[in-house]
Amino acid sequence: MVLNLVNQLRFTRMEFRRGFEGVSEHDGSRRMVPINNIAWIVGHMAWHEQYYWLKRAQGQVLFPDLDESAAFGKDPGVVSLGHMTAHWKVVTAASDGYLSGLTLPDLERHMRVGEKELPFNIGTMIQRVIYHYWYHCGEMQALRQLMRHQNLPQFVSDEIETTGSYYLDKTD
Repeated sequence: MVLNLVNQLRFTRMEFRRGFEGVSEHDGSRRMVPINNIAWIVGHMAWHEQYYWLKRAQGQVLFPDLDESAAFGKDPGVVSLGHMTAHWKVVTAASDGYLSGLTLPDLERHMRVGEKELPFNIGTMIQRVIYHYWYHCGEMQALRQLMRHQNLPQFVSDEIETTGSYYLDKTD
């Protein structure tokens, strides 16, 4: 059984995806200082999930280029929205196996990186990623409004409003 906190992360990813669906490569690379561009934001969230759920939790790095192009503190240089979206999809899919296997006691565990125990537990790490996504959802919405995009989402998940539920394991 998948933990509710993991389901919340998946729901948040679904909402994040709505923030960049239909955005052109050109608009995805537009930067309106001081906000990062949409392509960088997507890559940044791919980097964050890879950093926590693949690198720290499992010792895997699928896309080393994310460390150079979209890591925390990196300048939002010229990155491709298509490229970053592809990375994000692969990283989140690869992370799902680890996340789905977590149990309630796991949420209280602290990951170890080498000999060092991290100061926050796995449950807190999941919450940090969820909150990080929502921060960047707001940035993408603001960017798209400034670019005069039409028919933007007005509220969290139109799907919930119309069906009363959502499907967490949506795939492309």
